[in-house]
Amino acid sequence: MNLEVTLGGYMDKHERAAAFGGSDGQAYSVAIYVEDAVDASGRFGASLLFVRWSAAGDRPVGHLESEVLAQGRTQAEAEERIRALSLYDVKEALEQAIARAPGDW
Repeated sequence: MNLEVTLGGYMDKHERAAAFGGSDGQAYSVAIYVEDAVDASGRFGASLLFVRWSAAGDRPVGHLESEVLAQGRTQAEAEERIRALSLYDVKEALEQAIARAPGDW
């Protein structure tokens, strides 16, 4: 498998966050967020944080969050699992977050 098509593979190879254009015409970069505490099932949840950038690309102007997309018995396991998501799945998570977002920022 080409690891560069995964979120973690991309981040490792390029030493930066992956970035996407959203269906709303805005630019986003993506970061991984892992919960500090376990949920009711005893697992740590991992989500994606999409930072929305200004039109000039010089400053963040907001963010969106995905649902929990991966879980693990440890924080490291949850992070490993979310890093294994394909970039296509990450883009889909961004589009779902855009769809759930309020109209105006």
